[in-house]
Amino acid sequence: MEDNNTTYDMNKTAVILIGYQNDYFEADGALVGALEDAEWRNKMLGNTVALLESLSGTDALLISTPIVFTPEYEELVDPTGILKAIVDVGAFKGGEAGSETIKELKGFGERIQEIPGKRGLNAFSNTSLDETLKERGITDVVIAGVVTSICIDSTGRAAHERGYRVSILKDCTAGRTSFEQDFYCENIFPLYADVIESDDLLQNVNDASAILQS
Repeated sequence: MEDNNTTYDMNKTAVILIGYQNDYFEADGALVGALEDAEWRNKMLGNTVALLESLSGTDALLISTPIVFTPEYEELVDPTGILKAIVDVGAFKGGEAGSETIKELKGFGERIQEIPGKRGLNAFSNTSLDETLKERGITDVVIAGVVTSICIDSTGRAAHERGYRVSILKDCTAGRTSFEQDFYCENIFPLYADVIESDDLLQNVNDASAILQS
C-alpha cells in the first residue's frame, strides 16, 4: 500500500461505523458465519476499538449506523441477495439482541452518535446521515465495519457521489472471505477512495496533541 499523505482535519472528519452489531460479532449471532475469517473479524474489531479510543479526545465525529428491521421485515418487498439471507436467518430484528450494537462500541456511550433508519446496504439511504454530516461541515468520511463488498462499498460510493473525500480503513473492515477483503481493498476501493490503515489516519491528523492525550 502506498503511503497516505492526506491530512485529516478532525473538525471536518467523520468516522462511519457500519455493522458493529451482535448478529455479526457475537458467537450466537445469526450472521456470525457470514464472516468466514473469525480471526480477522476479531482483529479488525480490536483495531476499531483502539482507533476509537485514540479519536475520542478529538473533534472527530463518530457515527454508528446500525441496520434494524421490523420483526416481520415489512419494509422489505421481495428481498434478494444479502437482504434475503438476512430474512432467512432472522437477523437484525428490532427489539432483539442480535440487532443491538456490540458492547465494545456501547462502552463509548454518547461519544458515538447513533443514526437510525438504515434498512439496506447504503448507510445514506433512509437515514439522516448526509444531513448530519453537512450540519457539521464534514468534508472527510472515513469508513469502518462490515461487510466489505456490501455495506462498506455501497456507503463509500454514496459518500463519494455526494462530494465527500472518502477513506476506507483496511484494518478496520472485514469481508465475507479474506480473498474478498483483499480484492476490494486492492482493486475496487481505490477507484473512489483512499485505502488506509488506522495508524495512517492517526499519524495524519491536524490535532496530534489531542491524539497523544487521548
